[in-house]
Amino acid sequence: MLDVNFSNYKDLFEDKNVLITGGTGSFGKQFSKIILENFKVKKLIILSRDEMKQWEMKETFSEHAEKLRFFIGDVRDLQRLKRAFDGVDIVIHAAATKIVPTAEYNPFECIKTNINGAMNVIDASIDCNVKSVVALSTDKASSPVNLYGATKLASDKLFVAGNNYSQVNSTKFSVVRYGNVMGSRGSVIPYYLSIRNQRALPVTHPDMTRFMITLDQGVELVFTALQTMVGGEIYVKKIPSMRIKDIATLIGGPNFKCVGIRPGEKMHEQMIGIEDAIFTYEYSTYYKILPQINDYYLDENRILSGTRVSDNFSYSSDENKHWMEVEVLKSWIENNYGIIL
Repeated sequence: MLDVNFSNYKDLFEDKNVLITGGTGSFGKQFSKIILENFKVKKLIILSRDEMKQWEMKETFSEHAEKLRFFIGDVRDLQRLKRAFDGVDIVIHAAATKIVPTAEYNPFECIKTNINGAMNVIDASIDCNVKSVVALSTDKASSPVNLYGATKLASDKLFVAGNNYSQVNSTKFSVVRYGNVMGSRGSVIPYYLSIRNQRALPVTHPDMTRFMITLDQGVELVFTALQTMVGGEIYVKKIPSMRIKDIATLIGGPNFKCVGIRPGEKMHEQMIGIEDAIFTYEYSTYYKILPQINDYYLDENRILSGTRVSDNFSYSSDENKHWMEVEVLKSWIENNYGIIL
């Protein structure tokens, strides 16, 4: 259920120059590993702010040094982006301020990165004739209740509208949206594993649910978007849900501690709201929200083989049809962390 086969995307990156913003993060490192080990990419460029993480990543992928390039830069800096995007065919925009409480207490900084940074990526991509741009979004962008989600919703809207600013057959922009990435930096699984022998694991609320996705599945959704996008689509991965208390019980036993919901948190996550149902089509492994502007949602080239969902459709973690079994998560943790639970 968690395995991914990348053979369907064999020629996607052949002889292409690919750049990823925020490329030293969890997604960027896994994306780079998959690209470098499985595809004949011409050049892979990592743009990020942290020179130490870049140095560590350079050491990790030293055998691919001839294909790997590093740029110190910030998506807030348009001129730096234009320099970095020169000659690039594909941009994956992963840079963001992501931690919900951090965004709540540092709202100006979150807006500068997530909204102003998105505008800069769009402008630089068009000015440098980048062919395809895929921006990473989040479940929190659907019906947002926190600033992080609100900024990512604004970012999603900007990337969809970016296709209006780009000339016909020039830069294409699309978005991928998915839930909590299992094992990513700052996520609950590695946090629980790090403290499980010290104290009762903290659980915000026993009924809280979240979507679950692996890094490989997130990378695959980006590949799907690059392979099928016309421009303006929001791709939503079909993934299982899980209760936070079940994760805590698996890792730390039944004596978890309820600590209350943090500022800006939802009880349950949503990736598609009922307001978007009329623009949403279903496929075997994902949903696609078509752009509302210019009647693009009626474009057969964007719909392809999809089937429109019902008018009252929504996609939320508590009403999800698919749930991750505890044994599946147990096996995944043991295989990825070498810890027997």
